[in-house]
Amino acid sequence: MTLPNPLAAAGADRVSETQAPNASARAALDLFTQDLLPAPEDASRALLASLLRPHRRRVVLAGLLLIVQRAISQLGPLLVAYAIDHVIPAVRAHQYGPLLAVCFGYLLSAVASAVFQYAFVRAEARVGQDLIADLLSRIFTHAQALSIDFHQRYTSGRLTSRATSDVQALRNLLTGGLEDIVGAVLTTIYVSVTLLYLDWPLGLAAIAVGGPLYLTVRDFRRRAYQVYRERSTATAAVTAKYAETFTNIHPVQTFRLETSNDRSFMRINRRHARINGDSALVMGRYVTSSRLVANIGIAVLVMWCAFRVAGHDLDLGAFAAIVLYLRRLYDDPLKLGGVLDAYQSAVASLEKIAALLAQRASVPEPASPQTLSPSTSSRQRGRGVVFESVAFAYHTGSEVLPRFDLTLVPGQTVAVVGATGAGKTTLAKLLARFYDPTHGRVLLDGVDLRYLTTAELRRAVVMLTQEAFIFSGTIAENIALGRPDANSEEIEQVAGTIGAHEFICALPDGYDTDIQAGGHRVSAGQRQLVALARALLADPAVVILDEATPSLDMPSERLVQHAMNTVLHGRTALVIAHRLSTVHIADRVLMMADGRIVEDGTPGELLNEHGPFADLHTAWQDSLT
Repeated sequence: MTLPNPLAAAGADRVSETQAPNASARAALDLFTQDLLPAPEDASRALLASLLRPHRRRVVLAGLLLIVQRAISQLGPLLVAYAIDHVIPAVRAHQYGPLLAVCFGYLLSAVASAVFQYAFVRAEARVGQDLIADLLSRIFTHAQALSIDFHQRYTSGRLTSRATSDVQALRNLLTGGLEDIVGAVLTTIYVSVTLLYLDWPLGLAAIAVGGPLYLTVRDFRRRAYQVYRERSTATAAVTAKYAETFTNIHPVQTFRLETSNDRSFMRINRRHARINGDSALVMGRYVTSSRLVANIGIAVLVMWCAFRVAGHDLDLGAFAAIVLYLRRLYDDPLKLGGVLDAYQSAVASLEKIAALLAQRASVPEPASPQTLSPSTSSRQRGRGVVFESVAFAYHTGSEVLPRFDLTLVPGQTVAVVGATGAGKTTLAKLLARFYDPTHGRVLLDGVDLRYLTTAELRRAVVMLTQEAFIFSGTIAENIALGRPDANSEEIEQVAGTIGAHEFICALPDGYDTDIQAGGHRVSAGQRQLVALARALLADPAVVILDEATPSLDMPSERLVQHAMNTVLHGRTALVIAHRLSTVHIADRVLMMADGRIVEDGTPGELLNEHGPFADLHTAWQDSLT
């Protein structure tokens, strides 16, 4: 039996995956336009209420300031009416006291309105910014706490869209939009009451005209609701496609995916443009119809008032005030078009955010946590790791790992080998508790992982991924991620033990050298050394290592292999071996195929048995020559 070269197979898998967009641009569109299931109906309101609750006193203060400001701003037309009916006759009689009183009153109301307006805007801005900051923190914290399977379904671009465009839609509503909406309601109430006071028949007629305006607003909300929900999803799709493409620009250019990416993006972009066009049409329909209703209503009412003034049934001053009030009564609904646009957009965005925050981790924290024994933390010999009648299936498919039992002896290094898709990484992720088994349990020192808090588990089990990601910050800060309370001497000591001290000291600022996210200022081998130093500083009982040397040159591989030996010494270790050179550091080898462990033994024993591992080893040796 001769197995294919595992390196060539892995490369072929990558090519086929990256060529998938050529096979189906429609599939790419579906990937980027799908979203979470809607949150419960009251989730958006509950989220908004929880955001406002800590600021309720300032919200009440802002509301009172707006109520007073809008009341003061309605005094102007009454003063105009008084001036026409009383001040002008007094001035003709050379009595200037009423004129000065009206002028002073008008000036005082204008100043008072401005003061209250400023106080309201300041209070509103503080509440709005604090609320947005709180929401962003919630999204960030909640998304970090969600399990790995969620992040595999929900792209980072879509998460970015939730925290940018959707939060911005809510910010737009809070900074000015709510003032316009609440102000319009207050103005309608104040003006309606004043019109009834000035002339109750006219007041009733003016209120009646508001009926058709209300119908146009309700129709706009109904039509806009679905359009803005779709627009939010379409915007997220564009963001996600951008993020996917430019985060992986190297493979995109390597495998010449520009053309297929263009086709995929054109579909997403056309959908985005169409939905934005629909929202513009809905908005245009609302503005046109509401303006038509308001203008016809004002024209009819002004004509009626003019006939009544001519018939001495209405004072001229009251007529002037009524005309001014009518314009105010219908101007706010006309202005509400843009505000309602922001409102509907914010409602749709809040729904998306609420749906995200409604997600629950598939790997939850235990209700009654247990702790590991001191022997586990100190890496003394304990009961090791036990997979007890474990089976696993992703929620979208069939079983990946059929039921099996496995024990990892304390202090033993176990290499896991097999073809792509054999289940190696899934096995490792069960041990790291990125997933919970669908059947059975995984025990660490006799304790079910489901009863350990995340903090307790991460202290005992550390998983080093193949990417060896480096975060923005200094080299020292990146190593200290393994134990944040470590001092500089401890950081330098583990770096020296790993063999990283020499290259770190050669950097411009040594351990204080600031490196970019991803660690692109250092080589792949150096990134691996920093990651291994981070793990050594954390001092875990169990180390899970996804092959650390697949893309390194020979000198770098030797350095990393030495560092791996240092980190794994005395610890229980599970090593996913893509290159069989890594197997030689293992005490035991698990050969996997189709989710099953088909061979289990020392490297020498398995080579002598001439089974699947021996065939894989022979294929690997042939690939070297």
